[in-house]
Amino acid sequence: MSQNYVLTVSCPATSGIVAAVTSYLASSHCYISELAQFDDQTSGTFFMRAVFRFNEGAKGDVERVRRDFSSIANDFSMQWKLTGTDERMKVLLMVSKFDHCLSDLLYRLHKGELRMRITAVVSNHLDLRPMAEREGIRFVYLPVTPETKAQQEAELMRIVEETGTELVVLARYMQILSNDLCRQLAGRAINIHHSFLPGFKGAKPYHQAFERGVKLIGATAHYVTSDLDEGPIIEQEVQRVDHVFQPEDLVAVGRDTETVALSRAVRYHTEHRVFLNQHRTVIFR
Repeated sequence: MSQNYVLTVSCPATSGIVAAVTSYLASSHCYISELAQFDDQTSGTFFMRAVFRFNEGAKGDVERVRRDFSSIANDFSMQWKLTGTDERMKVLLMVSKFDHCLSDLLYRLHKGELRMRITAVVSNHLDLRPMAEREGIRFVYLPVTPETKAQQEAELMRIVEETGTELVVLARYMQILSNDLCRQLAGRAINIHHSFLPGFKGAKPYHQAFERGVKLIGATAHYVTSDLDEGPIIEQEVQRVDHVFQPEDLVAVGRDTETVALSRAVRYHTEHRVFLNQHRTVIFR
């Protein structure tokens, strides 16, 4: 089977972008199998994702395509990226004591649902060390206290740079990241957060939800920003509940919604389907 490539583009909206990109790919002996585009009139930004492969029998040279496309990109002031679909994104997972998100991501990875390679599992607790090491994944223990927080975050960034990590996933990591770390990881760190109406904060949110008689349990996967739990949203999942659900039932439903929302967000990001659009996202599913 021929290798597929993904080209992602964002730039100021103007006429001729689609024609320029598709004409160039056609002249480079490429067949476009997927093409998605969106013109956001509120921000004046154009977004495009194209999946292509070289025509059968053509001598494809992706490096030449990448090199020569830069002139088109310059003409339209594009931010762009070209990657092969067989290139697995390097992902670092951060956890604390809850194992459901880590377990789900590992399961989906083994089933071939996620195009990623885990560089390490980093935790402020030792509870999930056996799970990581059973998989042959490097486990890094970075306990956090108010006195050591800055030091441990610096060590985390050292690991990110050492491993070439492209995405950090907070898979129920129960520590608030500093503003400085959030800035360093902008656009490449995803968090999962329980979300209700109303939004319960603090300890035992599902028990708070039970006391208020909520009718929907939800979870939100979003990019990490210095504004706690207010980063650009990638994916949300909800499930209806009623009066028969006890607190432990709501916790179980919450686990399900969290794993679904997080795994989808990770998949969208690793498949280069997500574009940051100011405080929002554009996602080509």
